[in-house]
Amino acid sequence: MVQIKTPEQIAKMREAGLVVAAIHAATREAAVPGATTRDLDEVARKVISDHGAKSNFLGYGGFPATICTSVNEVVVHGIPDDKTVLKDGDIISIDAGAIIDGWHGDAAYTAFVGSGHAPELIELSRVTEESMWAGIAAMKNGSRLVDISRAIETYIRRQPKPGGGRYGIIEEYGGHGIGTEMHMDPHLLNYVSKKRGRGPKLVPGFCLAIEPMVSLGTPHTEVLKDDWTVITTDGTWSSHWEHSVALTEEGPLVLTSPDCGRAKLAELGVTAAPDPLA
Repeated sequence: MVQIKTPEQIAKMREAGLVVAAIHAATREAAVPGATTRDLDEVARKVISDHGAKSNFLGYGGFPATICTSVNEVVVHGIPDDKTVLKDGDIISIDAGAIIDGWHGDAAYTAFVGSGHAPELIELSRVTEESMWAGIAAMKNGSRLVDISRAIETYIRRQPKPGGGRYGIIEEYGGHGIGTEMHMDPHLLNYVSKKRGRGPKLVPGFCLAIEPMVSLGTPHTEVLKDDWTVITTDGTWSSHWEHSVALTEEGPLVLTSPDCGRAKLAELGVTAAPDPLA
């Protein structure tokens, strides 16, 4: 069952989303050569505490940290530790969440550590982020869940990959509903599957975490012995971008974006819903 939220509940989710945005800002600044992924986790922990929020990652299914730190070939669910030291030229995807009064926010971004990144890595992150925004722009009243999947996949497939070949759209993981839990129905694929059909109709109060994950090679992954860390099976590097989004009567509201997604959606000809906390 899809949980439909009231405007008042969406406002609470916006509060949680702003905490996530603050975590992103602080960890992005801290993701420098020489920092450990544990350092980034401590930064996130402090932001959550300072905002009077709770972590929705810590303890989730036994997960031992506040954020996920996925470096280079790690796609998602990387566990922060003292051994992983960021190096010049690395990329890191940071997935973070927060809870305010029982309502969840969840978002991820890919950051470049230091300098000297290959053009194909810069383009990988750009394509992944822009495909997320294409999916958000497709979140319209009366559309179907598959329309978001199609928008994400179509954007990625239309982008030429430096050096040839195709980007790998990660198949085993995707977006999800969000609200009183971090992961809820429905599951959102980042590609179109005929087996899944069109999915539910999108109506006001529908809230989704839209999160494409894309690699420079394979769409397939494997989980390491820690039962969390997900890597590409061919060792190619990957990017992960995510925002939590609420559909309102006035259009999409990007709960985890500082400006509610207004600027990016305007570029795509879509008007973002007004901030319920303004």
